[in-house]
Amino acid sequence: MTASQSSNSDSRDLRPVRIERGYTKYAEGSVLMSTGDTKIICTASVEDGVPYFLRGEDQGWLTAEYSLLPRSTQDRTTRAAARGKRSGRTREIQRLIGRSLRAVIDLEAMDERTIWIDCDVIQADGGTRTASITGGFVALYDSVDYMMEEGIVSENPLKEFTAATSVGIVDEDYVLDLCYEEDSSADVDMNVVMTESGKFIEIQGAAEESPYTRSDLDKMLELAEDGIQGLIDAQKRALELI
Repeated sequence: MTASQSSNSDSRDLRPVRIERGYTKYAEGSVLMSTGDTKIICTASVEDGVPYFLRGEDQGWLTAEYSLLPRSTQDRTTRAAARGKRSGRTREIQRLIGRSLRAVIDLEAMDERTIWIDCDVIQADGGTRTASITGGFVALYDSVDYMMEEGIVSENPLKEFTAATSVGIVDEDYVLDLCYEEDSSADVDMNVVMTESGKFIEIQGAAEESPYTRSDLDKMLELAEDGIQGLIDAQKRALELI
């Protein structure tokens, strides 16, 4: 199923959002997540077993991988396999996606199983890490549905919805869901991950030029919260829950 949300050119609005479920054939959950011109394939795969540090603990695990396809950006990006290792940026984004989604799932309800969230960016125009979280949650939701239908788990381990977006200050204006051009010229750039109930999972923010005030921070967080609620609505439309 597909859910779309249109947006106008107001800097305080989300870019157009589109979530297409069932995008690939084999994964237990798969989504093509689009926000503006950023497009990411998010898949969720369920496997028996957990990492060595959790063996015998009677709980599951969720982890994430993230990659940019070679021509997802303006200049060709070399594949991690060709470089021999992932970049520090890639590892940091993978950890963010994993932390964000683990915050809304009860790992003890999964027994010793692992869910892999793979986020492959096929076109990047800003906000790839936040879009990976938003789309990754929908893929996760479908993978949990699969486990419930197959009797793999006896209860739904998901605790609540979560989504993420970027926000910043560009030319003294507060901007939601920054594209690459806005992000590259922003005085302040921030990524915010929140739950449906309004709790923060993570806030990443830094001033590129001059420091920002507490009032600026409050306004950006309010703007991000509004955007995240809009993204959660788009998730629920894609899942046919509203």
